[in-house]
Amino acid sequence: MGKKVKKEAEPPPKDVFDPLTIESKKAATVVLMLNSPEEEILAKACEAIYRFALKGEENKATLLELGAVEPLTKLLTHEDKIVRRNATMIFGILASNNDVKKLLRELDVMNSVIAQLAPEEEVVIHEFASLCLANMSAEYTSKVQILEHGGLEPLVRLLASPDPDVKKNSVECIYNLTQDFQCRAALQELNAIPPILDLLKSEYPVIQLLALKTLGIITNDKEARTTLRDNQGVDHLIKILETKELNDLHIEALSVIANCLEDMDTLVLIQQTGGLKKLLSFAENSTIPDIQKNAAKAITKAAYDPENRKLFHEQEVEKCLVALLGSENDGTKIAASQAISAMCENTGSKEFFNNQGIPQLILLLKSDSEEVREAASLALANLTTCHPANAKAVAEADGVDPLVNILSSRRDGAVANAATVLANVAMQEPLRAGLQSHGVSSALLGPLRSANTVVQSKAALTVAATACDVEARTELRNSGGLEPLVELLRSKHDEVRRHASWAVMVCANDELTAVELCKLGALDILEEVNLSVSRKNKFSEAAYNKLLNNNLSLKYSLTGYLSSSDIISDGFYDYGRINPGTKLLPLKDLCLQEPSDQRAVLLVNSKSSDVSPPPSTEDKSSDVGYGRSISSSSSFRRASKEKTNYHFSTGFGSPTEEKSEPPSGRNTALSKGTTKERGSRKGRGKKEEEKVKEEEEVSTLPKLMGEGSPEKEWYPPFDPDFRVYVYEVTKSIFPITNIKEQIEVLARYVAEKMGGKMSKEKLHNFSWELHISELKFQLKSNVVPIGQIKKGIFYHRALLFKALADKIGIGCSLVRGEYGRAWNEVQLMNESRKGLIGALPPPEVYIVDLMFHPGGLMKLRSREADLYRYL
Repeated sequence: MGKKVKKEAEPPPKDVFDPLTIESKKAATVVLMLNSPEEEILAKACEAIYRFALKGEENKATLLELGAVEPLTKLLTHEDKIVRRNATMIFGILASNNDVKKLLRELDVMNSVIAQLAPEEEVVIHEFASLCLANMSAEYTSKVQILEHGGLEPLVRLLASPDPDVKKNSVECIYNLTQDFQCRAALQELNAIPPILDLLKSEYPVIQLLALKTLGIITNDKEARTTLRDNQGVDHLIKILETKELNDLHIEALSVIANCLEDMDTLVLIQQTGGLKKLLSFAENSTIPDIQKNAAKAITKAAYDPENRKLFHEQEVEKCLVALLGSENDGTKIAASQAISAMCENTGSKEFFNNQGIPQLILLLKSDSEEVREAASLALANLTTCHPANAKAVAEADGVDPLVNILSSRRDGAVANAATVLANVAMQEPLRAGLQSHGVSSALLGPLRSANTVVQSKAALTVAATACDVEARTELRNSGGLEPLVELLRSKHDEVRRHASWAVMVCANDELTAVELCKLGALDILEEVNLSVSRKNKFSEAAYNKLLNNNLSLKYSLTGYLSSSDIISDGFYDYGRINPGTKLLPLKDLCLQEPSDQRAVLLVNSKSSDVSPPPSTEDKSSDVGYGRSISSSSSFRRASKEKTNYHFSTGFGSPTEEKSEPPSGRNTALSKGTTKERGSRKGRGKKEEEKVKEEEEVSTLPKLMGEGSPEKEWYPPFDPDFRVYVYEVTKSIFPITNIKEQIEVLARYVAEKMGGKMSKEKLHNFSWELHISELKFQLKSNVVPIGQIKKGIFYHRALLFKALADKIGIGCSLVRGEYGRAWNEVQLMNESRKGLIGALPPPEVYIVDLMFHPGGLMKLRSREADLYRYL
């Protein structure tokens, strides 16, 4: 046999690429490998990228810049299990980067990630897919996508996974999703509470904590609380509180219990099993502030239910809350105060806090923390409302001073609460007297000017409660508190307006304060409010009647102002300015007085005494000189009763009603307002000596008026000249359609009748005083009809202008100034704005010149400056 010859190796095929081992140190190179069709290369590239991403946030950002995210998303659905697993692991890490999250939402990969939660997938894939979802679920848009793609169901299923990382990631994702109410409803349908409760038994604290946080949100819903109770969840929570080793879970466990306590059945269950006592003891004895705070919050939540409050009171929860007030932690103090506020709805609890609790709360009013002061003041407000004993306890515990100090706080809630407590204290007269020494009225100035409607309302209510004494009203007036109080009458808030009206009504008991209120416009504001069906209230009507319980003559004498809605009619008289507390005599008494050196009383009366007026309700209730019989003193008393009844049964005369009558008929009609107010003033109860004096005056009247006519009725002096004025202006000025022209023509007419145009330089030579003295001598009376004055100064002309303007329906006001000055103000719309569509600016105010340039109108910008320039 021949020798064997060794065969040569066959060369590799020419069309096959020889295997190549590549070692890359550049991430960009590996990212390019993600597009390879070879599974082995894809798997190794993903593994390298995973290790690179684990090293830090900068590497995650680098991978995003290199464009690794988009090709990786395609690998999530790769056929090869290893490639799919490695890609999922990468996304579990990358999804913690915010920019990556944003890109993932744009690429819409949520469905692919959720698919990795399928039961047949490996635990590792479950771990990183759930980690990716946990990171993504921190943002709202991703929550919606997870819910829409059905991600909640597999997450709930994975709560039972044997792997702790899968449990942790799944419950964390569910916790994030529960922030949305739709997800909470879906969890209830999936019966997620039992598996979440099972996580409380985990040996890993982070899983237990996430489970408690999730339950804390879920149990805000009643159905979830029921499910928790049915699955013995409360027992698990109580056991956690009893276990000292789990003290890191106590705060979250208390949050869940706080929700459960809102459910009456759950609270009863806790109480029956002794859990409630354990809870209160735990809260009272704990040294951890957050635990005490959460326990107090739990009580607060539950105490909003009446039955719960009853159970708490039976368990003496008040002792626990008083103990918590002494905590050094502000949060605990606030929570305890809030719990006391909630428990105050229970009468028994209020009585308990009378001796224990109120002194501690007053100490908290002096805290450096504004939040603590607010919470304490809220508790005191609830404790003292409808409970005089507690209000007395606050005063006796020296609580007024700190409450007054809180009125200047920057927190609106604290101010409102303090005002409420002070109002409750002031409801008792013995306590109210002591409030003034603490400057309560002055301290209310700031709250009255607050922009917060709750503060405004409570401040006004406190004014109503404290201003029952003269000293309080004087302090309020002197401190400037009436002005903001009057402004509150304009409020659009019903309660603010109601309380402000109440306060004005109380303040109006003092005549000096009532005069000041009228000067500040309270009367006009209340009149406007009462004309509105939706804005008026019983207090606004009572305040209006309180301020306007006299006639227009008295109003002008006291306030020096008549608005355009105050219509002067026959019988009106201007006595001049009177001091507060001075009684204005009736017109009849003034007419019977002998002439003196006192200022002349100006009378407006175009009604002739020759013709008896037709009988009417007004005549029956009018003054002595306004058509009432003076034959006997009994008629005096009878008329007085009629006047009183009329005052309360009839409203004040409406300007609209006056203007609706024909012009020719207005000069014979008595003013409803004047008649009514005069009647109400005369109808007041008088002392016995005043009645005797009145009867004596009545008995002397027939002698003065003539013995032969005992049945003759007394009428105000007739002013024929004024009647002519009314006829002339009605005939010549009333037909003019332009209001401005009406004002100008009427002003010139008044000036002509009162001595014509005057010069400032020659004003001192205008002998009007002598003219008035001659009229008083001729008439043998201090009462001078306005029409007989032919030389009139400012206040004569202003009154005549107002009287005539009211007769023909020109709206104007009458303002009294100093040193015999008076003027008229009119409101005119800007001519340039007429005819325009849309909201118009308010009309502009002008002063009517009746002296120097009769008919001239001066725009009123600054009253003080403009009047100085005019007068």
